[in-house]
Amino acid sequence: MNPFEQLLANNKVWAAAKVAQDKDFFKRLQDQQAPKFLWIGCSDSRVPANEITDTQPGEIFVHRNVANMVVHTDMNLLTVLEYAIKVLKVEHILVVGHYGCGGVRAAMTNENYGIINPWLKHIKDVYRFHRDEVDALETHEQQVDRLTELNVKEQVMNLAKTNTIQEAWRREERPHLHGWVYGLSNGLINPVFHMPPNTHIDPIYEYDIKP
Repeated sequence: MNPFEQLLANNKVWAAAKVAQDKDFFKRLQDQQAPKFLWIGCSDSRVPANEITDTQPGEIFVHRNVANMVVHTDMNLLTVLEYAIKVLKVEHILVVGHYGCGGVRAAMTNENYGIINPWLKHIKDVYRFHRDEVDALETHEQQVDRLTELNVKEQVMNLAKTNTIQEAWRREERPHLHGWVYGLSNGLINPVFHMPPNTHIDPIYEYDIKP
């Protein structure tokens, strides 16, 4: 059996098992999507949002890209964010990196990755801001992991700079913004940063939002 055929076979077994456990499982999913969480995670296949949080389909709205970035010119991310806030009314946004991230590791080198270079420059900026702290650590693995934490924090800050978040904060007192890092070695999530609604940031980034 080809690998893609195996996926289709697995799907049939999974769907049958779900119906056997709960005959209305798919009907509920079809009729409603009301997640409380938006997950902005890394595309790494080892970090599946539902599995590592032990949640069911429909509970987490998910966006993923290389190194869980919030880039202000990324219309894909901004569209997901707008939909999550204004339509789904999510209460929490989770920016979730993972230790040993390949994107973070690549951004710390001078290697030419071609079309990926512009994306990695955003992580390089974070490294430049915190170079003294990161380079002071003993091992390269510790440096990569610390930059992963700092990158998650920076992406949460980037969320707070958007008018979408600031409007929701001012008018509806939501969502909370969280920065997490997942450990591939132990399966545990490390919460490294939290911004409750209406947290003040540098005033130059705060828009004049009418109530």
